[in-house]
Amino acid sequence: MNKKLVIIPTYNEIENAEKIIRAVFDLEGDYHILIIDDGSPDGTAGVVKKLMKEFPEKLFLIERSGKSGLGTAYLNGFKWALARDYDYIFEMDADFSHAPSDLSKLHQACQEGADLSVGSRYKDGVSVVDWPMSRILISYFASVYVRKVLGVKIYDSTAGFVCYRRKVLETIDLDAVEMKGYGFQIEMKYSAIKLGFKLTEVPVIFVNRKEGTSKMSGRIFGEAFWGVIRLRFRKILPKGEK
Repeated sequence: MNKKLVIIPTYNEIENAEKIIRAVFDLEGDYHILIIDDGSPDGTAGVVKKLMKEFPEKLFLIERSGKSGLGTAYLNGFKWALARDYDYIFEMDADFSHAPSDLSKLHQACQEGADLSVGSRYKDGVSVVDWPMSRILISYFASVYVRKVLGVKIYDSTAGFVCYRRKVLETIDLDAVEMKGYGFQIEMKYSAIKLGFKLTEVPVIFVNRKEGTSKMSGRIFGEAFWGVIRLRFRKILPKGEK
């Protein structure tokens, strides 16, 4: 089976929503899209609803009442995807920092043996465009920190451009995932590795958003920093085991 779903969380992405949806649907491969909108006051959900009439069997929307965290958005999306028998589930940002055309690279990596593939900014050096040096350093050394503390060889542990085979999301206990911000990305990758799944990093070029505003904050960074230490001492068990 080859049923593919791209999950895109949104908050105030009215400048990008229609563009990113059309860009994904222009690709070969019959991708479906699930937008998870956290009550965007700028009308993002309204744009998606209009496009759902044009793409009634390919575009879906979950509306949430407020900002509940990136991690909870993806967890909702994962459960939605598993309930509808998708075989490959992708994470992708709405702001074109991830090139939609690279979805095929992630999908191919999973078809060739990976259980999850990660669009990596740091696998082959630093592949980031238009980010300030301070943010590059924070992001790069965050992954160095994760490698040292958790003992896993991931060059871009905070990457949010990922393809999962469904068996990975079926095995991880999604209700036990603790981190809600960008630390969620670290926790999911670490959990998959600890449960015996094969992770492959696919080099991509990450481009800073052209429109809209970043959702990064000091609170999100702090959660990831301390969450990694707690994660080091947690036992990761598959779903259904105590």
